[in-house]
Amino acid sequence: MDPVTMKMLAIGLTAGLGLLGPALGIGLIGYSALQGIARNPEASGPIMTNMILVTAFCEAIGIYALIIAIILALIV
Repeated sequence: MDPVTMKMLAIGLTAGLGLLGPALGIGLIGYSALQGIARNPEASGPIMTNMILVTAFCEAIGIYALIIAIILALIV
């Protein structure tokens, strides 16, 4: 393989695998939060607050992976 092909493969794997984890994490967070609210509707306020906070942390990991993919595309 030539270097350009290896570079594009690295960028694709970085973006794909780096964004797959946060996507699965956000899905599991939403599922668990809705299940918890369904079991205890009175606790919906604290559950939603924690869900939004953890979702923001998952999004940050995805954004870091996207930034690394962009850096690989532009610099390497």
